[in-house]
Amino acid sequence: MRLALEQLEEERKIPKEKILEAIEQALAAAYKKDYGKRDQIIRSKFDIETGKTDFYQVKVVVDETTARMVEEEGDKTSEASKASELSKASESSETGEENEDERVRFNPEKHILLEDAKKIKKDVELGEEIVFPLESKEDYGRIAAQTAKQVIIQRIREAERESIVGEFGAKQSDIVSGIVQKIERGNIYVDFGRTVGILPQEEQIPGEQYARGERVKAYLYQVEETPRGISLRLSRTHPKFLEKLFALESPEVASGVVEIKSIAREPGSRSKIAVMSNDENVDPIGSCVGQKGIRVVTVMGELSGEKIDIIPWFADQAQFVSASLSPAKVLDISIDEAIHKAQVEVASDQLSLAIGKGGQNVRLAAKLTGWKIDIKGAPEASKSSETSEASEASETSKSSEEKETL
Repeated sequence: MRLALEQLEEERKIPKEKILEAIEQALAAAYKKDYGKRDQIIRSKFDIETGKTDFYQVKVVVDETTARMVEEEGDKTSEASKASELSKASESSETGEENEDERVRFNPEKHILLEDAKKIKKDVELGEEIVFPLESKEDYGRIAAQTAKQVIIQRIREAERESIVGEFGAKQSDIVSGIVQKIERGNIYVDFGRTVGILPQEEQIPGEQYARGERVKAYLYQVEETPRGISLRLSRTHPKFLEKLFALESPEVASGVVEIKSIAREPGSRSKIAVMSNDENVDPIGSCVGQKGIRVVTVMGELSGEKIDIIPWFADQAQFVSASLSPAKVLDISIDEAIHKAQVEVASDQLSLAIGKGGQNVRLAAKLTGWKIDIKGAPEASKSSETSEASEASETSKSSEEKETL
């Protein structure tokens, strides 16, 4: 029996104490079905070494302050009592008063009066349980056996669900890896062995293709219990997915020596991250790039070639906004704290680079810094059309920023 419990514990990751508890509850349910009474509280104690089971009836200690006594005539409440109770209920209803009697109704099958309990145990207290041994039985009917089976299955499922929630709850806000089980209506179902997660279409990197049996990494952003089981919500577009990938590749990021302060992503296309070092002897950008660029290349490979710009983070907002427009070089910048807007001036030959294709560079810079950015060329060679395009791209980034949070 012990070996069976240990095997079940290893396969389903359920503590054998939980399995033993389920068995004891099942045996108690079977005993009550065949030999007990409706209102009895029956428990069992199973010895895994000998296979012997002891049964007990439990009664809770009560008195007049915790239990409501009901006068009985034979096995039924007297008609007079019933009439009295109905009359009181009617009067209470008419006056709008609520019945504040929260005492439980005394039941001799599951309650024992304090004065009687003290005859068994002198120092007994209200609410304490008194245990009475029951005669052991060996034979059970088909219905009792079926009841026991259902109790065991239900309890094991509950224990397994708790175990899964505990395991993946600890992995929430981290990267998990699983096997693609199926693809349905654009959603990808990922098998993690003990449960299945869903990678919705809107959380997938545009252009990526997946096949059954393929291993996939994703960011686990939500673990929830539903009537149908455990639901794991996955994402490959979440900004934190990029941060966690760098933590896997860079020990400095994983340890917190290098901190990723801000992230702006357009999944599958381009990202910008702002980094700082908590140790003046550690280069934050070099730590993320790695020797010969191996670290950043590995992260880009996981993101299907998504380009990544790594810039230094500055507490000074003017410096930060200037750095965010990399690879363009900023000549001059003025910021307006009141409206959170930055006016940036670049050389005429840098204007297109600062704006980026389709306004992507300035859009990501605005999202990264949280500032609205207007770019213009140097006075002697400014191009009004390009200035207008930069302003429009910054406006677009501001609206998209509100929809995406880190």
